[in-house]
Amino acid sequence: MQRRSGLWAVAVYEAAKGILVLAVGLGLLRLIHHDVQQAAEHIVKHLHLNPSAHYPRVFLALASKVDDARLWALAAGAAAYSGLRLLEAVGLWKGRRWAEWLGALSGGIYVPVEVYEAARRVTVTRLALLIFNVAMVAYLLWDLWQQRKSRPALAKE
Repeated sequence: MQRRSGLWAVAVYEAAKGILVLAVGLGLLRLIHHDVQQAAEHIVKHLHLNPSAHYPRVFLALASKVDDARLWALAAGAAAYSGLRLLEAVGLWKGRRWAEWLGALSGGIYVPVEVYEAARRVTVTRLALLIFNVAMVAYLLWDLWQQRKSRPALAKE
């Protein structure tokens, strides 16, 4: 039961990521045939951000270059990512080994980037993301290893 609880926790986390990215992708689709620059300015104003500060300025500059084709591409990427995360979540929920491998590999891809970002500028958020991701990948690999140890050895021919 402990194994299942751990896999279920990872599955819920992956499903939440998938749903969040799907919502973002659908939001991008709503911007097609609309003024993205105006929407970005509205977001910056609504969040009471200084438009001349670095991140809002970069956000507004990027928004000025977005066209319908890019929105479609971003939405398609979000759909693909979301589909992969949701597929992984279902597989983990059902205790499938392929889903554990997928989770360990896809989570492991982010670790070097997170290490670099945390080393470049230490923040609580970056450290928390790094620790959480490493713990999740380690748990999935540990569980796969435990399963391998518990399987009977194949008979030699």
